[in-house]
Amino acid sequence: MTAKTEETTRQIVATVREFVQREVIPAAAKHDHEDSYPDELVDQMADMGLFGITIPEKYGGLGLDHATYAMVFEELAKGWLSITGPIGTHSILTYAIQKHGTEEQKQAWLPDLAIGRKRAGLALTEPGGGSDVAGIQTAACRTGDEYVVNGNKTFITNGKHANVFMLVAKSDPSAEPPHRGITAFIADKRSGFTAGRELDKLGYRGVDTTELVFDDYRISTDRIIGGKEGRGFYQVMEALETGRINIAARAVGVADAAFEAAIRYAQHRNTFGRPIASRQAIQGMLSDMATKIKAARLLTHDAAVRKDKGERIDVEASMAKLFASEMCAEVTLDAMRIHGGYGFVKDLPIERYFRDAPLMIIGEGTNEIQKLVIARNLLKRYAI
Repeated sequence: MTAKTEETTRQIVATVREFVQREVIPAAAKHDHEDSYPDELVDQMADMGLFGITIPEKYGGLGLDHATYAMVFEELAKGWLSITGPIGTHSILTYAIQKHGTEEQKQAWLPDLAIGRKRAGLALTEPGGGSDVAGIQTAACRTGDEYVVNGNKTFITNGKHANVFMLVAKSDPSAEPPHRGITAFIADKRSGFTAGRELDKLGYRGVDTTELVFDDYRISTDRIIGGKEGRGFYQVMEALETGRINIAARAVGVADAAFEAAIRYAQHRNTFGRPIASRQAIQGMLSDMATKIKAARLLTHDAAVRKDKGERIDVEASMAKLFASEMCAEVTLDAMRIHGGYGFVKDLPIERYFRDAPLMIIGEGTNEIQKLVIARNLLKRYAI
């Protein structure tokens, strides 16, 4: 990273941190309790250029690296996890277009995506399952110069508020192996494509998570990402590497917020005449929490830097996502234990951190799948 890049990173991270303190934290509890979409905050993020963090400057984006991308997500999540959702899912499509799209697709879509005029989502997970991407059932049947799409998606972040999606569908049901029959499209909302039921979630509230319905939705062949059928599986799996980086960064942010609240509380809460921070049991918890957070941050940074170097990071991104998300669940629970009864009531954000933490364990591929990804690729690396 050059001195100029480092200065740019410091400036944008500081700007995001100030935005979180000034705008996000004061509004988070209300949006979380009411499960209301934070339109005003999302619009401000668009004005800040956060919808185009990694989109090259020539297409209207900030052109920043994935290391900065991860820092931005950490800062946002530290204020309120849900505010990361609209740009997290958005970045999956922008990455896929940047990396695999034709030049015509880049020029047509990236400028509006970079400034948030168009807001994106990922139409991947289906009611029958999410981890088995090759087994998706949404069908894209070719008719002349277009495809007719039928099927349902679910657990779609920004499903209501996004207007363009990376749609992953089966274009060749007879392909062997099945993943070669998967094609990814740039699909905008119009006739035949609607957002269905909004899901009522434990945490990650405020940002919409919905079902999507495709009913004889027609999409032209020029919307195939990269212009060639059958490459969607590889395109979405690579794009999900960036998703796992931002999920890991989100987990670090939520955990760090919980830790900071816990260490402050431990120094103010007195029992039997002295602060609970002086108790060895509490000190052990705090030291473990801080150590785990730092380790997760370093894993996330390593994956991001390797991504910027153009390396395959299926192992590194999965390691970061796996460790950081499990760490976040542990740290938020420990923060609640340190707060005692006060951590269990909605007067403080501790219970929200605890409710939000499981999302990172499930999102962008469950941790059980991450372990398989890590093991399979390690066996390839160390084949004898």
